[in-house]
Amino acid sequence: MKQTISRLLALCRKPEQEDGRLREAAWPDCMIYGLIVVLGAGIYGATIGLWRAPLQAAYVFVKFPLLLLATTGANALLNGMLAQLMGAPMSFRQSTHLILAASAVFALILASLSPATLFILWNTPPLAANNAVLSHNFILLLHVAIIAFAGVAAHGRLYCYLRAICPTRHMAAGVLGAWLAGNLFLGGQLSWILRPFIGSPKLPVEFFRSDAFSGNFYESVWRALVRLLGS
Repeated sequence: MKQTISRLLALCRKPEQEDGRLREAAWPDCMIYGLIVVLGAGIYGATIGLWRAPLQAAYVFVKFPLLLLATTGANALLNGMLAQLMGAPMSFRQSTHLILAASAVFALILASLSPATLFILWNTPPLAANNAVLSHNFILLLHVAIIAFAGVAAHGRLYCYLRAICPTRHMAAGVLGAWLAGNLFLGGQLSWILRPFIGSPKLPVEFFRSDAFSGNFYESVWRALVRLLGS
């Protein structure tokens, strides 16, 4: 418990103060970061599904951390290869450690915003209202905006971590860009496969959709935006 609190506080420090830990990339630290991701993302995930139903909130409490850890795990090898191809002096373990640390920052930001999200949900028309579809689209875009904000902040932190290890800013920015592209592409599509998160007002509450591999995440966000602006 003491070590977990120590790692939580470390995430709030300047990356330069963590230079030794970043280079060491100890597995216990990675496990603690994973635990932070599970708890922080789980708390926020519950607020995502709560508008639809308490059961949906329970499902997303499980699925949202799963999404983050699956994205990190699936991209671990690719991110390590990209870093080494760009000349970054880091091992596969170090690259995984950095991404897990950034994911923990992401989860902490989302968890801290959960009370604000709950307040907005409290003032959003419920599922039984006549404009439930409009409310669904609003909630979808709200969560996309909050998650995007947390993602930008977490990747800013990741850049600071990379600057502490990479010899030049150019190299750190290049590695970050390559990692970001892979994480966005895979994470977006995994989120589509693992849907529903919010839950459509016209469909039953379920853990997975039968058409999980049809369409993609970016199409869904675009259609929701068009419907919201056209209403």
